[in-house]
Amino acid sequence: MDQFTAFLANNPLLTAAWFGIFFAIIVISVRIKLSPIKQLSPQDVTFSMNKEDAIVVDIRTEKEYRTARILDAKHLPSDKANKGEFSTLEKFKNKPIIVVCAAGVSASGVATKLSKAGFEKVSILKGGMNSWTGAGLPVAKK
Repeated sequence: MDQFTAFLANNPLLTAAWFGIFFAIIVISVRIKLSPIKQLSPQDVTFSMNKEDAIVVDIRTEKEYRTARILDAKHLPSDKANKGEFSTLEKFKNKPIIVVCAAGVSASGVATKLSKAGFEKVSILKGGMNSWTGAGLPVAKK
């Protein structure tokens, strides 16, 4: 224990970095747990689509959307989504909405905007289309 205390005292930058990272992990974990927007696995998404009639909203580029997409996914370009233009989704306000991007990073911002716009149950696909295709689930191509 004395060596540990000596290490912490002799390396203040490493100690501060460690505590900063530890604190950031705790804050991010708490925010994810308390967020109304849930992250769903590909299996959870298929369950939601089949049992709850969820709507998948793909926010990737037109080219990515045409190359491979989840079956029956609605396309909402990310530029429209970032501006809050959800007129094409208004009829789905009461249904579960699952936002999908390429890697699961940009979907959370759009999901937050959808939630603030009055959409009742908004989720994101954890890992985006990368996790969907990685799980070997079917995609539609045009």
